[in-house]
Amino acid sequence: MIKIAILGAGAIADSHIQSYLKFRERCRIVAVVDLYIEKAAEKVAKHGLAAGLYNDLTAALDGADFDAASVCLPPFEHAKATVDLLRAGKHVLVEKPMATCLEECDAMLEAAKSSGRVLSVVAQNRFKTSMMRLKRVLESGLVGSVLHGQVDSFWWRGGNYYDLWWRGTWEKEGGGCTMNHAVHHIDLFLWMMGVPSWVQSVSLNLAHTNSETEDFSTSILGYPNGSVGQITASLVHHGEEQQLAFQGARAKVAVPWQVKAMQPRENGFPDENAETASEIQAFYDALPVVDHEGHEGQIDNFLEAIEGREALLVDGVQGRQAIELISAIYQSGHSERRVVLPLSADAPFYTRAGILEHARRFHEKTKSVANFATNDITFGRDFGR
Repeated sequence: MIKIAILGAGAIADSHIQSYLKFRERCRIVAVVDLYIEKAAEKVAKHGLAAGLYNDLTAALDGADFDAASVCLPPFEHAKATVDLLRAGKHVLVEKPMATCLEECDAMLEAAKSSGRVLSVVAQNRFKTSMMRLKRVLESGLVGSVLHGQVDSFWWRGGNYYDLWWRGTWEKEGGGCTMNHAVHHIDLFLWMMGVPSWVQSVSLNLAHTNSETEDFSTSILGYPNGSVGQITASLVHHGEEQQLAFQGARAKVAVPWQVKAMQPRENGFPDENAETASEIQAFYDALPVVDHEGHEGQIDNFLEAIEGREALLVDGVQGRQAIELISAIYQSGHSERRVVLPLSADAPFYTRAGILEHARRFHEKTKSVANFATNDITFGRDFGR
């Protein structure tokens, strides 16, 4: 029986707790930790847990016997908590983004390596049937070589979203919508298309005046084979119409699931290629359905890895890749120059100190509240199956 601690009793902790409870025969939640002990108590009562309550990690490490932890803290606390847990011999599943800078990511990876413990980074959208199937379709070669990959990470948030004290600051969040909303789409994009060799970006704040950080960015990515990627992150898009789309030489595939194929007329104008589209659709439909989706699927994989029965689908190295691309997007957007990957340790946005020195402050944060009365969250577009 794997004993679990939950660090952070915010809204995202519910997804972790509910997922662990799906595997009661394999794990048990024994501790909930939050600076506001009453929030930890609320989670214990809500989910009917037999768990101890702690107001910080040190107290939990001293007072609770556990094997693994979910880190559901604000982004600026991810690295220290993860390193402390790993050094204490605990396995760690850390929420997105992995950390606020690459230097912190590297410290987390070193702690995982030296401790020999499992480090996984939350990327729950990989564990969706639609995403697994899209990945397999791209790997099959049925769409041909990918010419253009596109991410529309479109979200909408009101101005008061940034009233929460740690949001909208480079020091605490490490960035805006690119870091904290598009990170899942960026992870998916890297998983499916690979790491680019350069990026050119624009970062702006269009509508959120209580935030130092961007609420919109758009980037072009170049690949060694000549293909092109495009990533747009936004908090100003009504409807939150998110997608990943890949234009291959033979067809387009996308999530929410769509397949389109064209063929040329004699004059080069397009006709639908129903035969190719049907071939890809049949392949897609024949692929299996994922047993456990979202956080539940990732926690199943995390437990399997701890038990030595399955490799991690999202390890710390892959979590770092997303932060590296985001760091390059920021470096390009704030310097207005093309940035080449990989980034070196002397890159302007490699450390938190470098971020604070080089990042543009779009606005001064003038309003802060400790907590919202309601703390529910949304996960954006339901990509279905």
